[in-house]
Amino acid sequence: MEAAVSDRADIPSAADLPQDKTLPMAAYVLYLLGFVTGGVTTVVGLILAYVNRGPASHTHATHYTFLIRTFWLSLASIAIGCVMMVWGAIFSVILIGIPFLILAKLILAATTVWFAVRCVVGLIYLSRDEAYPRPYALVI
Repeated sequence: MEAAVSDRADIPSAADLPQDKTLPMAAYVLYLLGFVTGGVTTVVGLILAYVNRGPASHTHATHYTFLIRTFWLSLASIAIGCVMMVWGAIFSVILIGIPFLILAKLILAATTVWFAVRCVVGLIYLSRDEAYPRPYALVI
């Protein structure tokens, strides 16, 4: 019986095994497919990131954290842009709202570019098998 116990000591733990890049890569691809599907696949990618962040290695956990923060920060930015667009549309009747409409469109366009760039940069780090260096950063 002692031989069986000593044999188990040679088995590497899950943290020691090399991690498969498929799930984080799938989450990035689902985020990018959100441009085509209207955001539906982005929500699926978010769920995938939340589910797999806990059991993931440190390298992949940084990518999942980065994906989760990307989703919530972009959602907040889109909400600000949409609120500004609604108020700009209401007040454009008296011409005060036109600058708000322009600013709202700029916010939404910048958020779209920011989201895409973050996903591409994350994919580059993942393809190199590197942890994302600053998963809590706002810019990139």
